[in-house]
Amino acid sequence: MLDAIGVPSIEALFDRQIPEAVRLRRSLGLPDGRPEQDVFAHLRELAHRNVSAEDELSFLGAGMYDHYVPALIDMLMERSEFLTPYTPYQPEISQGGLQVMFEYQTAISELTALPVANASVYEGPSAVAAAGYLAKLHNGGGRFVVSAGLHPHSIETLRTQAHGYGMEVVEVPLRDGVTDPEAWVAAIDGECSAAIFAQPNFYGAVEDAAALSAAAKESGNPVVIAQVDPITLGILAPPGECGVDVAVGEGQPLGNRLDFGGPSFGFFAAREEYLRRMPGRIAGETTDVDGRRGFVLTLQTREQHIRREKATSNICTAQALNALGGVVYLTWLGRRGIVELGELLLARTHYAREKLCALDGVEPLHTQPVIREFAVRLDGDVAAVKRRCAAQGVNPGVNLEWITGREEDRGGLLVAITEQRSRADIDRLAEVLGAAVAASDQRSASEAAVAV
Repeated sequence: MLDAIGVPSIEALFDRQIPEAVRLRRSLGLPDGRPEQDVFAHLRELAHRNVSAEDELSFLGAGMYDHYVPALIDMLMERSEFLTPYTPYQPEISQGGLQVMFEYQTAISELTALPVANASVYEGPSAVAAAGYLAKLHNGGGRFVVSAGLHPHSIETLRTQAHGYGMEVVEVPLRDGVTDPEAWVAAIDGECSAAIFAQPNFYGAVEDAAALSAAAKESGNPVVIAQVDPITLGILAPPGECGVDVAVGEGQPLGNRLDFGGPSFGFFAAREEYLRRMPGRIAGETTDVDGRRGFVLTLQTREQHIRREKATSNICTAQALNALGGVVYLTWLGRRGIVELGELLLARTHYAREKLCALDGVEPLHTQPVIREFAVRLDGDVAAVKRRCAAQGVNPGVNLEWITGREEDRGGLLVAITEQRSRADIDRLAEVLGAAVAASDQRSASEAAVAV
């Protein structure tokens, strides 16, 4: 083949395209081959080092949650017609897959109270970045204004995308756990392309979504974007009723397991005026020549189709199988079920917050209302406290500073509650965390005495 194209070697072929600065001029350092039986034993030993949410009492959250996934979801997702197909390029033979997309879009639209939803994107942070690009196309502004309460991963993804456009990301600080309203207004002007916040925010606090949306519109003409937790929409006002233009979010809580961080799916809903600028695909309902109900890909402004460089995204297969799990889960819950789930989380989260904040050495990071997650500050080293809890089979939550990198989050712990965490589990958390914090305080006191 090299002779046919006139290239002397593989290295010469690569040299034409790959810059010198990124070439690896050494071997990969891979170990020698081993018998399959040995490799299997080695991989099994590595797997045993992992601890799953089924092996410990886990209060981890920060965007991924240990919700119960009904057996119905696995049964449907593992059917070959859903598990194996690729993008439905031929709608006439992809009716089942297209109908799933259509039903999923309908569910997301109803959940968010926004008229248009696409057939999913990769995950929550990339959905935020895609919404930012939509805003850039819509009004041409040169700046994104984001609340510091947006998930740190979403902020970083948005920064990465904004860098390619030569755009600026301005971060608005929090005040007592929620977006500072005065700083929010001051940051938004005619150059602001999008104003972005989270509901609830990363620290678990419920934002005044209607006030933030109204203030953004009064201060400029940005596209108002909210990253929302879908599970909370059973008891919170939906973004469409709060003046939000685009609602995006992480779909993992809807019928998708943790699975070591993925895959999951992202959802994307918007007002109708943004329809032509939305990423990915939209399935539509129609009738065939005989008047029978059928489904088609109504919108597919993707680079691998006719749009090429004018595409609104490079999303190809997206996460349609995971989105199927999402719509099955919402159907399984039903309209009343998602409300009852939200009410259950609200009650247990408040019980857990009061229980933990009654401990010596634990105080709330903020006093705002919370639904399914809350932040506390610990006396002592959070990593050391987590290690002590782990030794008792409890994971008390996420080390805030580890994710945000913010000095003000030092000592912060983010605790998440799902319906799988009972009142007895919360009592156990309080018992173990209290002992771990006390032990940390005693060690700190001993070290101080030695230093003196």
